[in-house]
Amino acid sequence: MQAPGPTVADVIRTCLGPQAMLKMVMDPMGGIVLTNDGNAILREIEVVHPAAKSMLELCRAQDEEVGDGTTSVIILSGEMLACMAQFLERKMHPITIIAGLRRALEDAMQVIEEVALPVNLTSDEEILKVVRSSIGTKIADAWSNLICDIAIKAVRTVYVAGNGKDERKEVDIKQYAKVEKIPGGDIEDCCVLDGVMFNKDIIHPQMRRRIENPRIVLLDCPLEYKKGESQTNIEITKEVDWQVALEMEEKQIRDMCDKIIELKPDVLISEKGISDLAQHYLTKANISAIRRVRKTDNNRISRATGATIVNRIEDIKESDIGTGCGLFHVEKIGDEYFTYLTKCKSPKACTIVLRGPSKDILSELERNLQDAMHATRNLFFNAKLCPGGGATEVAIAVRLEQLSKNIEGVEKWPYKAVASAIEVIPRTLIQNCGGDAIRLLTELKAKHAAGEGSDWGIDGVNAKLVKMTAVPNGVWESVAVKSQTIKTAIESACMILRVDDIVAGLAKKQGNAAPLGAEAKD
Repeated sequence: MQAPGPTVADVIRTCLGPQAMLKMVMDPMGGIVLTNDGNAILREIEVVHPAAKSMLELCRAQDEEVGDGTTSVIILSGEMLACMAQFLERKMHPITIIAGLRRALEDAMQVIEEVALPVNLTSDEEILKVVRSSIGTKIADAWSNLICDIAIKAVRTVYVAGNGKDERKEVDIKQYAKVEKIPGGDIEDCCVLDGVMFNKDIIHPQMRRRIENPRIVLLDCPLEYKKGESQTNIEITKEVDWQVALEMEEKQIRDMCDKIIELKPDVLISEKGISDLAQHYLTKANISAIRRVRKTDNNRISRATGATIVNRIEDIKESDIGTGCGLFHVEKIGDEYFTYLTKCKSPKACTIVLRGPSKDILSELERNLQDAMHATRNLFFNAKLCPGGGATEVAIAVRLEQLSKNIEGVEKWPYKAVASAIEVIPRTLIQNCGGDAIRLLTELKAKHAAGEGSDWGIDGVNAKLVKMTAVPNGVWESVAVKSQTIKTAIESACMILRVDDIVAGLAKKQGNAAPLGAEAKD
């Protein structure tokens, strides 16, 4: 039976580096995903072996934590398990192997800190070094300057520095930087809005579609007649009583509208419904209204305009009104209407508009943009860079080989095996661009061992050895991504090595519990 780790790693081995190949993945519904993003591929494929499933979880964990390095972590984990298999065959105890792995991890983290360089977060040029490297292996590389600028601008918009005591540093790109994909137009039309855009239109044709410096009210409650509870029954015997009931409904809606109109807002945005009668009163008061907006969109509008989301009409007050928006306007793009709230004074939320010829290209652009934004975000949390192109991995491998000479006992061999496993990243880079892996890797290790500099790595386009600092734009990676990749790979190898048996649990209706030692099918 083939080990699950290398099998999963082999699926996406060719997706590493600037000359990465694409995978065409068919989903269960018959749709096609065309990508070289490791996380997107592994999310779609079906895996049966439980150990292989745990490796797929690593990919998801890496994506959640740092948003990049998903391909590297699977390739490295697979190689790590393949290298440790030989020791299990020689009857070495797994706990001894794990001790060697953990010791190697500590030394590897130390090497990363030594080769790391600080980055100036006020300079876009320095941030661009990392962002370009993160999407240099993707389809979006053809528009790298545009995508990088969008990513940096979006992250700077949503970044909250914090004061260190009560408020922590926050860069929530998942919640506050929304990507809106609109097929059509040119890719050069992609941009970051200094505010929010969402796919809604005003609810009445006579309402204003363009307002400068609007006063905005956000609601999380309906502007409709409040219905009774589920068991309410009203029995009406006279026509007069029916008229009274209708008048009570109208009065309730009129009172709610009057409460809002008192504050003289220009725009009203509600997550719930707005009745026809309420529309009439709002139109008379020259208020533009939008209904049934998503909760996530409403949160972004609140953050961008400074408005407070109100849950009860009775509680609304002047301080809840948002005045931070410079322009409200509704535009029709294709067949759909989009509402823009732009020119915000201090937007801490933004919308990224992606235009392109087809949905497939837009989906791939979005995946690449997410990688670029995560790379930028990581720098705001840990402002350090390490050389890319396999340079850091070779620096770690050479150092671990040197340190392994001082280790006594059996622990030395798994420790040394980590050094050879880490070499899989530069080796794969060379193989994917058609170079001679053995010759180039030997030359690269010799340069590192001779102390010529820890920034020597692989040019993934031309299969040559180059100084990463000497390449025109430089190939740099975030220390957060690099350290997380190696930590995840080694920790996952430790976890799988601690498993001494795979037991299949059978459903009760099929009989009694599974016999101990019954193995799950591969």
